[in-house]
Amino acid sequence: MSPSVVVAAVQAAPIYLNLERSLARALDLIAEAAKRKAQLVVFPEAWLTGYPAWMGTCRDSPTWDSIQARRLYAQLLENSVTVPDRVTATLGDAARRFNMTLIMGVHERVSEGNGRGTLYNSILTFAPNGELINHHRKLMPAYNERILWGQGSAHGLRVVETPIGRVGGLICWEHWMPLVRQTLHLGGEDIHVALWPSVNEMYQIASRHYAYEGRCFVVAAGAIMRRADLPRDFELAPHLAGSDNEFILDGGSAVIGPDGQYVAGPAFGSEVIILARINLERIREESMQLDMTGQFNRPDLFDFRLKAPVGRTGGERISIVAENGYNLSDGQGAEVLLPQRNEQLLAASGTDAAPAFRVITSRPTGYDPERRELENKR
Repeated sequence: MSPSVVVAAVQAAPIYLNLERSLARALDLIAEAAKRKAQLVVFPEAWLTGYPAWMGTCRDSPTWDSIQARRLYAQLLENSVTVPDRVTATLGDAARRFNMTLIMGVHERVSEGNGRGTLYNSILTFAPNGELINHHRKLMPAYNERILWGQGSAHGLRVVETPIGRVGGLICWEHWMPLVRQTLHLGGEDIHVALWPSVNEMYQIASRHYAYEGRCFVVAAGAIMRRADLPRDFELAPHLAGSDNEFILDGGSAVIGPDGQYVAGPAFGSEVIILARINLERIREESMQLDMTGQFNRPDLFDFRLKAPVGRTGGERISIVAENGYNLSDGQGAEVLLPQRNEQLLAASGTDAAPAFRVITSRPTGYDPERRELENKR
C-alpha cells in the first residue's frame, strides 16, 4: 500500500427530495473527483436525498398533528435508500468503475420486517471492487432529528480495511460521544470520514479534535443548501426573510491531518470538491506524542467493552482489539476545485446544471474566520 493517497470531500447540494436526480448528480460528482485521481470520495450526511434542515428553520415543521410534516415524511420514505437496492448497486458500480473507496450518507428505509416505517441516517462504504463493506446507522439522532430518524445499532461501528488504509466514519454529533470515538480509535483508523450537514465552527473543532486525538486523517464533508431548497409547505422562520440564494447549509468541508492542522479547506459558501494528497507516514510521526490505543490507554485502570445490541445480525458481542503497527498519515499538497467566478455556482444548488470547476492550489495553515467571511461574500 502506498503511503500517498488522494482524498476528496464533495461539497454540493443534492436535488432535495428527489432520489433519481440526486443519484445522477452524485455520479457526475464522483466522475469529476475521479478525473483528479481521487482514491477516496466522501459525501456529506444524509446526502441522498438531503439533510432535513427544515426541522430547525421552518415554523411548525415538528408539530404533532402537522399534515404537511406527514406528507413530507412520506416523500422522504419514498426517496430513501434500502440496503441493498438498485441505488446501492449503482454506487457500487461507480466505485468499481473508478477504482475508488466511496462513502455516501443516505436516508435509509427498511423494505420489510421490523422498522419498515422508520428512517435511519446511515453511512454506506463501498470498496474499489464495488462491494458494500460497511453500513453504519447513526446511533443517536440529535434533538429534533429524533422525529425523523430511529436509533442505529453498533454493527457498523467499526473500521474497515481498504487499499488506501483503514477507514472508519461517524455522523455529526456521534463525534461528541467519547466511547464511540474510542471504539474507532481502537480499530486503528488511518482515515476517518466525518459526515456533517455543514461543518460550522464547533464541528470544525470536533473534526480537528478527532484527528488530533485519534492520530489519523479526517475528511470532513458538509453540504450546500439554499433557502430555495426548503419545502414550500412550511412557513419559514422570520430570520429567513432574505433571498432564495441565502445559505441554510454553507459547506465547511476540509481535510485535516493527524496533528489537527488543516491540509485543505475549509471552504464555505460555494459548491466545491476539496482534494488533498495525504501522506500516511505522518501518522507514525504524530503517534510519538499521543496514542489513544497504547501509551495513553490504561486497560489496567479502565475496562472498555462494546456490546452489539440485538439488531440486524443478532446480539453477539463485538470485541475491540487495538492493533500494533498500523499505518498512519498526513498531506504533501492540496487542491480545491472551485466553480469559475464568471459562471454559475453549479446553478441554484438544486438544479441539474453542469459543474464548472477550476483547480487552485491550497495550503491553508489553520482555520481563519476572516477567510469564512470572504467565502460567504463571493
